[in-house]
Amino acid sequence: MKTFTVFYRSPLGALEIVSTDTGIVSLSFVEEEANNDRGIPDCLKNCLLQIEEYFKGDRKAFCLPLTPRGTEFQQRVWQALEQIPYGEVVSYGDIARAIGKPGAARAVGGANNKNPIAIIIPCHRVIGQDGSLTGYGSGVWRKEWLLSHEKGAPRMADDRAPGSPAFEGV
Repeated sequence: MKTFTVFYRSPLGALEIVSTDTGIVSLSFVEEEANNDRGIPDCLKNCLLQIEEYFKGDRKAFCLPLTPRGTEFQQRVWQALEQIPYGEVVSYGDIARAIGKPGAARAVGGANNKNPIAIIIPCHRVIGQDGSLTGYGSGVWRKEWLLSHEKGAPRMADDRAPGSPAFEGV
């Protein structure tokens, strides 16, 4: 199956977004960007636009075809994550109960860590039972920023990482 890759310069660093012709496969923070693929499918173009709107504060929900790869349990956790409203947080235990596995908070944490589509499948909205910002594979500082962003914390006029435009050559 052919995949397409583009990079987006977010306020938190470069994002690599990978899709097939029909859906988004992954979105992750990366250290280095490469050249964007040409001739990308509409789902990837729409993803770039929606991510841009999200970072501008104009988008609260994503409407994209997602095709993350994972186990049945991981898929159930990721589907539950998609139900967390913008700007809200839940605990790992809350997700475990939501999928009918009340004793599986640790397993939910493991599935959360394997989430291949950051931000869109909002694993950053899951916190510890005590309200702490527990681990985030891309750095707790990014989790804190994303949660603050969703709470509407004031930002500088151009609170973007160095480099412009947000995406090129698409």
